[in-house]
Amino acid sequence: MGWWQVGADTLAGSRFVVSPLAETTATLFALLAPAAAHRAERAWLDVHLPAFRARLAADPVTARLMTAVRSARWTADYLVPTPTGDGERSFHEELAEIRATAASTVHADLAETIGGPLPAALRRPDLADRTADLLAWLWERAVLPDWPRRRQVIEGDIIARTAQLSRGGWAAVLDDMRPGMRWLGESRLQINVAEHAPQDISAAQLLFMPVTPGHAWVTWDDAGHYAVVYPCAGALADAGRAASPRALGALLGPARAGVLVLLATPKSTTHLVAMTGQGLGSVGRHLRVLLDAGLVGRRRSGRSVLYYRTPAGDALVEAPRQ
Repeated sequence: MGWWQVGADTLAGSRFVVSPLAETTATLFALLAPAAAHRAERAWLDVHLPAFRARLAADPVTARLMTAVRSARWTADYLVPTPTGDGERSFHEELAEIRATAASTVHADLAETIGGPLPAALRRPDLADRTADLLAWLWERAVLPDWPRRRQVIEGDIIARTAQLSRGGWAAVLDDMRPGMRWLGESRLQINVAEHAPQDISAAQLLFMPVTPGHAWVTWDDAGHYAVVYPCAGALADAGRAASPRALGALLGPARAGVLVLLATPKSTTHLVAMTGQGLGSVGRHLRVLLDAGLVGRRRSGRSVLYYRTPAGDALVEAPRQ
């Protein structure tokens, strides 16, 4: 298995980052391997997949490039640059790093991931630009219109994991972050189940970047910057599948119980309105009652106010199922 030796200072200095580029890249991977995990995701693919396939059909070189990306043993490094700054960057600031990648680096990365020489059709100098152009197209068409909602889901996940960290330490946060990842103890973090040599990152910068599509990867550079990209827990489309127990509905009323169930991960009123189909006023009244009862709490994240279940709320939701 692949694991990292993570020093206490690395974990103490690690942080969560919102990355528009990572979100767009995860969206690209979702379109390249369009297997829907649930009905809402199937509906999203039905909307966006035809235009994506038409875009590739009109550009055979980029289509061939994406075929190589899809069939690779792992993600080519040039496609997932590692963040190096201290603050959040815009999508186009992040994208500029891909566009600036030397052709020789792109060729080497792709050849390594596909396990052999590049086909003649891809031995050309413009692959970085073609990749960046496709990601820019996806950002404008499929991600940006939905970015406020996606960002709230990402921020909600960050708040939930920060709370998890305070309750259970890094083991509680990392064990379910992405498939194959878990805390092994003795400062060892398993990042996947592949047979890779351990890496000592005890002096590195470590970032965690949540994305809403169900795709994950790790990335690093030679300057000691490491990042883990992982799928959010409880993204909007997934969370809408949660059903409130009948006994809880009888106690609180079905609508209010439904709001409480959905707050297993932090969400804004905008989230809750979209999930429940209730009006803003109704959702607000339910939240006030739940706040007064101590079943939910709230905290600010950037420009949003996110609501989350308290331990008392968790106990009430889980009690009928025990």
